[in-house]
Amino acid sequence: MSQWRSTKAKLVMRALLRKGWRVVSQKGSHIKLFHPDHGNVMFGFHDNEEIGPRMMSRIAKRTGLTPDDL
Repeated sequence: MSQWRSTKAKLVMRALLRKGWRVVSQKGSHIKLFHPDHGNVMFGFHDNEEIGPRMMSRIAKRTGLTPDDL
């Protein structure tokens, strides 16, 4: 079983910004984020969209996010 649970995209974005990610550009719902240690990541979710456990795990691998960050 995954350590991640379904989470709103707004909460994930808020956690990423707290961890030092910054918004580089945005076009519609696609937001390009940058972090000096992790590089660029494209985040393409609407604020109220639910992100499932499998996708949360993939996001965590690319961004260094942990369940405690949420």
